[in-house]
Amino acid sequence: MRKKSKSSFTLLALFAIIIGGILYIYTSSMFERNAPVITMKHNGYWNLKEPLEISINDDSGVKSYQVTLKTPKDTTNLYNEQFLTPLKSVSLKIKPPKSVYILKDKDIIISVRAVDISKWDFLNGNSQVTEFKLKIDKRRPKLSNIANSYKIKKGGAALVIFKAQDENLKELYIKTNFGKKFKVQPFYKDGYYISLLAWPVKEKHFKATIVAKDYADNIAKIGVPLYLKDKKYRTSNIKLSDKFLKGKIADLAEEFAQTAGVTDSIEQFKIINEDVRAENEDLIHEITSKVPNEMISDFKLKKMYPLKNAAIVARFGDHRLYSYNGERVSESYHLGLDMASNAMAKIKPQNSGDVVFAEYNGLYGNMPIIHHGLGLYTLYGHCSSLNVSSGDAIMSKAHIANTGKSGYAMGDHLHFGVIIQGIEVRPAEWMDTTWMKLNIGNVIKDAKEIIDRG
Repeated sequence: MRKKSKSSFTLLALFAIIIGGILYIYTSSMFERNAPVITMKHNGYWNLKEPLEISINDDSGVKSYQVTLKTPKDTTNLYNEQFLTPLKSVSLKIKPPKSVYILKDKDIIISVRAVDISKWDFLNGNSQVTEFKLKIDKRRPKLSNIANSYKIKKGGAALVIFKAQDENLKELYIKTNFGKKFKVQPFYKDGYYISLLAWPVKEKHFKATIVAKDYADNIAKIGVPLYLKDKKYRTSNIKLSDKFLKGKIADLAEEFAQTAGVTDSIEQFKIINEDVRAENEDLIHEITSKVPNEMISDFKLKKMYPLKNAAIVARFGDHRLYSYNGERVSESYHLGLDMASNAMAKIKPQNSGDVVFAEYNGLYGNMPIIHHGLGLYTLYGHCSSLNVSSGDAIMSKAHIANTGKSGYAMGDHLHFGVIIQGIEVRPAEWMDTTWMKLNIGNVIKDAKEIIDRG
């Protein structure tokens, strides 16, 4: 009886040890069962210029790893390493071996195998193999100028047409020295592109560079060969009167949230002239920065003169310096052309287009904006009434609105603006038939002839 009890006790103890051992294995950090996590920064392409950035992370620590390059015919060891002291995080920058540069295969596989220090899997540790499919692309996109305007004037516009070729093309734009990126639109035939450029009146210099980037981060650049023509714009010194501050400015101050609670007239003026103006112009720039994606084959416009028998009462580019009691208090740029005829005169644009905005916009008052294509917009400020709504398609000489003095206007007139991809340009150029022929029509005609020959 005693022998039987002793035997049962031994079996129970052995069973408890086994259960305890199993529980220990399943709960101990030494036997953790999570395989290493392997990631690589890539978008499916490799230009063989930048190293491959690979990360390996593991809870218990990475013991070893191996990186290989596979093609349908061969496997090449790129790098391998074993650690005496395991690392929980490993960051690799794998450079391509010289043998890769002569590969004829464009499609490869980067295989990464990692093993951790865990005692799991009969003390062999957890292992993970992750494969990344990449396409080798060593060639930069091909760029070539086709035709462009001969010159660009400060505050003015120009047109450029060029060719871009790359089977993996990702980005295509025109970069300027002042940070603006002009979007491009497909033109005439596959592989050709067109864009209007604008030189802001506030910028002293202008330089435009066509930039093409593919998915493998190969980059090509060529400059747009434009002759630069400087232009001087008027500087106006304007003395603020108490009548103006207590009248028009006080009225506007009641309208805007930015001047709520502000009682000082000069401070009201500064907020309206700077903060409110900036907010209104930001909205205009956002609306007018869009460019269509569809291919176009031509861009024909009539000269712009939206107000019949109008007199010019304020020029584009006027730099206005405001002072009060001999002290400079604020400044602004006049980025349109002010035209006046009869009170509440009919506004009739000479060109068709799509109405993209027709609402009240602060200092600009009631303000329709029309897109004529290729990122070219016209703006009509201070209107007394609007006859169009956003989304309307208008024909040439449609009656879109009437002049007025809504917003920041002292008398009935039209603030006429021309905008290219969010940058205000000289309306005078677009009111000049000769300028439009030389800088738009002839450039497109010449480009088509070159493309057809090619």
